Amino acid sequence: MTSPTPPSLRPEEARPPARTRVVLDDVAIRRALMRIAHEIVETGDELSDLYLVAIPNGGVPLGRILVKNLAQVADADLPVGILDTTLYRDDLTTRGTRPRLRRTEMPSTVDDRVVVLVEDVVNTGRTIRAAMDALMDFGRPKAVRVVALVDRGHRELPIKIDYVGKNIPTQPGDKVRLRAGGGDEVELEGAEALEVVIETFPRTEAELPEGGR
Repeated sequence: MTSPTPPSLRPEEARPPARTRVVLDDVAIRRALMRIAHEIVETGDELSDLYLVAIPNGGVPLGRILVKNLAQVADADLPVGILDTTLYRDDLTTRGTRPRLRRTEMPSTVDDRVVVLVEDVVNTGRTIRAAMDALMDFGRPKAVRVVALVDRGHRELPIKIDYVGKNIPTQPGDKVRLRAGGGDEVELEGAEALEVVIETFPRTEAELPEGGR
């Protein structure tokens, strides 16, 4: 009978800690969202047709900043919806855990509107695909555009990002996330400042920090 692996030798516990660094601080995030607001206006879509739809959780505070920017840039009062994509994902049967449902708040249908999906970080494209499927329950949009604060690459589906805050090259094992500024444990919607961080795990002995090789 094989003896169980001692706790001190378990791979998940032996894995070196991630290096965390800030790639976008609050000032850079707000600057990127203001630039995106100008790009949306310059696209030529009728502003009265626009309907911003945020994907929780990270897309919600970004969507609210973006709609304020559009009001400032073009004096446009736009609706903002929140759309949970959980039940539309294609990996529900492979996760092994019960998914956490988030709220959906759609103030009206999306019929004949130009929907602008707002997401914090786009990776494989599967969340955006799920959001497009979920939108169909709220009508038939005229067009769908996608805003991503960060595009980290590694697309698995042919999803186009129309407005990008920043392209950040990453390795598949890296984690890129939006969080409250300074890493404070508060809800993103209630955060006074935001930041995007990348967590990188050393992949070779040479990459380990001094003393951790």
